[in-house]
Amino acid sequence: MSFVQSAPELGNQYRDDRVLRSYLARTLPAALRETIEPDLELLGQHAADAWNERTHRPRSEPVFTPWDAWGNRVDRIALTPAWQEGPGIATRHGLIAAGHDEATGEHARVHQFALVYLYHVASEFYTCPLAMTDGAATALKASGNAALIARAVPRFLSRDAATFWLSGQWMTETAGGSDVGRSETEARRGADGQWRLYGRKWFTSAVVGEAALTLARPEGVGSGGSALAMFYLETHDAEGRWQGVRIDRLKDKLGTRELPTAEIHLDGALATPVGELRNGVRMIAPVLNITRLWNAVCSLATMRRCLALARDYAHRRSAFGRTLLEQPLHVDTLAGMQAEFEAAFHLSFHVAELLGRAQAGVASAGERALLRLLTPLAKLWTGKLAVKIASETLEAFGGMGYLEDTGLPQLLRDAQVYPIWEGTTNVLALDALRVLEGGGLAPWRHALDALLDATGADHAAIRADADAAEAWLRGCADDRLALEAGARGLALTLTRCFAAALLARHAAWALSVQADRRPHAALQRFLAHGLQHLRRHDIDDAATLANDFHP
Repeated sequence: MSFVQSAPELGNQYRDDRVLRSYLARTLPAALRETIEPDLELLGQHAADAWNERTHRPRSEPVFTPWDAWGNRVDRIALTPAWQEGPGIATRHGLIAAGHDEATGEHARVHQFALVYLYHVASEFYTCPLAMTDGAATALKASGNAALIARAVPRFLSRDAATFWLSGQWMTETAGGSDVGRSETEARRGADGQWRLYGRKWFTSAVVGEAALTLARPEGVGSGGSALAMFYLETHDAEGRWQGVRIDRLKDKLGTRELPTAEIHLDGALATPVGELRNGVRMIAPVLNITRLWNAVCSLATMRRCLALARDYAHRRSAFGRTLLEQPLHVDTLAGMQAEFEAAFHLSFHVAELLGRAQAGVASAGERALLRLLTPLAKLWTGKLAVKIASETLEAFGGMGYLEDTGLPQLLRDAQVYPIWEGTTNVLALDALRVLEGGGLAPWRHALDALLDATGADHAAIRADADAAEAWLRGCADDRLALEAGARGLALTLTRCFAAALLARHAAWALSVQADRRPHAALQRFLAHGLQHLRRHDIDDAATLANDFHP
């Protein structure tokens, strides 16, 4: 064989990312951008190096050892090299601390998620426990529990690997899943006044952390979600032994295999109530809001990695006498992927902007309401889109996209976690519906119109689809079954309309300030894909089809 196809390579993933660099130029003050750029450059190069080296080393996964050679229970988890270097990278670049930096003010979350976006794929999902740690710090600060804030938050936000702690978020049980009100973990208070937890947690994605927030039902209280309390626990005692935590096994997953997701039993784990002994679901909600945004940004990171690899390969691969980049249909396919990605990027980072403003105390009531709605919308859309783009990317490589040692199939397997973790698409669509029932569409529509007005153009098509969404919601107001059945379509329509408005705003700025028409081209392609997913559902037909497998 005389011909050997060259593999795709990555350059510095900060310098090569037009979308990120243009966005930061528009949103961040120049002085802040100059301050944070060295970190972005370093993480961009780390992303490239990690990918380019992955085909030269064997893949590794965490190894669980329950017993030592002498029969002692040790429950030891050996981590992958990327996870071993995770604390150093996370603290050196402030991947959590940056999001809570008061000196950066309302821009703290944009700074943080730019770092996360660049680091995620190379981290082998070490970003998962980082997300939960960020959420735990946020929830503890919101709780007002001074003792726990003083003890744990400085460790969660540490910029020193020697003092840095990870936190888990342990909610999922066999009976519950998203229905956390069915939690069976029990909290019992001993004669010494100390609370201890007993029960089984079915998924614990950060079991290697030093601490966790978890839900449990204080003994003697009633059933239901409102009777659950939120507890803080530390996983090891002063000698490094597990503290009432027994690891049953590591989960055998489709993807994210470097991430040691565990199934555990709590057997007298020492714990401290974070607040009152009820309403734990409400108290842990800040964790979910944070981790859902991490999920969206990590989805973006996978999309961006897919596009970077597919574009580089299109320069290298020739077929029928031309490179793929000279094949009109291939170019058209890549352009469609890029347009969807750019719209998703601006939506997710807009949520980061809103979170930063809320955290800094400068968000208006309308912005806070918009944050509550856009957080589940961004997560549900980007999760589904990451899977679609990863699948299309494998196809863009032809047969090579199906070979494990190219590293490409892992992108697709890992992407499948995004629409599942922290709420499936349907769960989030219903969550968004509850937000709308509580506050209506007014904050969303006001913000969308303001974005479009700022462009100086009409954008009648976006407004028309926004009108259709409002009309659909009014038309289903008295039909609960139709409202819930159509919640996914409504959620996608609201998401795509708002993303289009954000992309229109950025496209107008990029054309005016940078003389760059590529965002405008992305907008036109995105609009051509369509914004509406609305339809009136026939509930009887749906029930019939859903039960088609019954005799």
